[in-house]
Amino acid sequence: MKTYYPVLLCQLCAGFFSQPGYAAEPAPPTQLEEIVVTAGRTEEKKKEVSSHLTVIAGEELRQSASRNVGELLAEKGIGHIQQYPGNLIAVGLRGFRTDSLGNDLQGHVLILLDGRRAGTGNAAKILTKNIERIEVIRGPGAVQYGSSGMGGVVNIITRRGHDNSGFVESGIGSFGSAEGSIGGTIKEKGFDFAGVYTRATRDDYRTGAGKKYNNTGIDYENGASANIGYSFSDNNRLGLIYTGFAVEDAGSPSYLSKVDTDDTTTKSNYSVDAHYHGSSQSGKHQWLSRYFFGQDENSWLDGTASNPDGWDNGLGSKNKTEQRGAQAQLSTEFGNTAITTGLDWLHYDVKNSWSPQSTSYANPAAFLLGKAAFLEKHVVASFGLRYDWYLVEVNEPVGREEEQGRLTPKIGLAWMITDGLKLRSQYAQGFTMPSANQMAADFHSFGSRIVGNPDLDPEKSTTYEGGMEYSRNSLNGALTYFHSEFEDKITIDYQVDGSSTWKNHGEATIAGLEGELSYDIGEALSSSWEIKPHLNLTYLTRFEDRETGNNLQYVSAAHLAGGLVVGNGKGSFCRLNAAYSSSQDIRDWESGLYPAPLTELDETVVTSLSAAYRFLSTERYGTFTLRGELRNLFDEEYAYVKGYPMPGRSFFVGLRWDY
Repeated sequence: MKTYYPVLLCQLCAGFFSQPGYAAEPAPPTQLEEIVVTAGRTEEKKKEVSSHLTVIAGEELRQSASRNVGELLAEKGIGHIQQYPGNLIAVGLRGFRTDSLGNDLQGHVLILLDGRRAGTGNAAKILTKNIERIEVIRGPGAVQYGSSGMGGVVNIITRRGHDNSGFVESGIGSFGSAEGSIGGTIKEKGFDFAGVYTRATRDDYRTGAGKKYNNTGIDYENGASANIGYSFSDNNRLGLIYTGFAVEDAGSPSYLSKVDTDDTTTKSNYSVDAHYHGSSQSGKHQWLSRYFFGQDENSWLDGTASNPDGWDNGLGSKNKTEQRGAQAQLSTEFGNTAITTGLDWLHYDVKNSWSPQSTSYANPAAFLLGKAAFLEKHVVASFGLRYDWYLVEVNEPVGREEEQGRLTPKIGLAWMITDGLKLRSQYAQGFTMPSANQMAADFHSFGSRIVGNPDLDPEKSTTYEGGMEYSRNSLNGALTYFHSEFEDKITIDYQVDGSSTWKNHGEATIAGLEGELSYDIGEALSSSWEIKPHLNLTYLTRFEDRETGNNLQYVSAAHLAGGLVVGNGKGSFCRLNAAYSSSQDIRDWESGLYPAPLTELDETVVTSLSAAYRFLSTERYGTFTLRGELRNLFDEEYAYVKGYPMPGRSFFVGLRWDY
């Protein structure tokens, strides 16, 4: 009977949430008619996009049991993640992943906030409370956004105020967890606002094996997001977006020794984005300018000086990245042709406690994106070209600077065979630039000299893909095949004199299938209820290190996520979700041997159930909603990183008031 519990619970929810008096909602537009902004850096119909673009809608975000973007992407089965205690999550797409500890230039998957770099690769630092939707480009996004978008681009789009509303919610759950949020929206005489503030805490958790995992709690976690704008005409808006995150004294158990019970980590990230977006009366000409700045910081304390234990010495380490940037772009339509061109500029200052030298990046870039429609707009050809200049500088005690450039192309084709069926194909390149240390460092660490290599080339990828999308009569589906060649991987090069540097050495082939499928039974029956089973699949047919002929390490061959949503469209729903990741070949650093032996990280299956019941709705007093969640429903013992087991079964209950 245990196997059928979730289905039974969803059926009970459907009967419990039944509330008379609701008229049928108008049918939403088909998926291919969606307006998206990530693939072409300006508004366009999804049917015109040649990339595999996945949209996670706001309703999915509100129904999910996830608290941050990293957990959400794991739940959706879009790619693999590496998650540690202490609010640290790296996310992966097509065998590549973000760099969660350095700046976002060093990763291979890029995270954006409203179309500009988030300044971090740690997806745990971006909470989901004030997000309108998330658009994910699967595959290279370098021609649009530059370095790091090799495996994909995750664009997190902040909510804007479209009415006057407010909410307060709070809840408690397993492992001493507690969370509270307050937020609201304003729309008045050209002014709009949407904002949320969240604060949470949690004690140490227990794993699926029933064992308490010491030093995994957090003192507190804060998240804040605000999107403020003023529209001085129908087509022109000045905007300001603030996003902030901070976690204090989060438990950080040692990888090599679980007896370390006093190691802690503190992490923070903030960014401010001022922008102006406008268009002509006809909408054929659009322009955007923005300036943004922010800071990403991480620190780790190895116990305390007065009471060190295990490996602790009372010391710690930290890194800080300060980011500044600007964008300017212009989009114009000429008949059936549209052109977007512009300039990007980035500047990073990086300081690491483990290196005596601070480093900086300067990265101006120019880009040209275009598309042309043929055969009565049934066929759309797209192209892109981008050139990035990089100047890296390593400061005192030994100052050096180096510079490089990179030209990146992309071409694609989208063909609407019928109103609901689209075929697409694309060729695109991606790249990741060498870091400042990799190119220009010169310092001593632990008695050995580390020297940069100014002759390093960028890491590069070339991807060919083709696919189809179908959206008609409540059925939405997509299927994609991709093939990527990765070359010039940057690796450490140990010298005979005991020093080390970096070199381009390593190639890989990654190929596979991606699929999405959903069917809204309620819409098909002209019901106001949503009854939607859904499925998401990524299967790598090949992920080979071409030097050794072995499978790539820390990559799962298969990710599968699926479930069922039942909702009345009025705030009451029940959502069951299960996410599966296959095993990985990894290095066992816990063995204490060097080089670490190869081992296998077990497959994972994580199931969650969330439900909400709007039990009171009045014009005078607002609405009250009771929410409940069961995470890791079957109490599985699992880990995304060997040695760091995740929480076992847990619950969360909360109450929300909307007005």
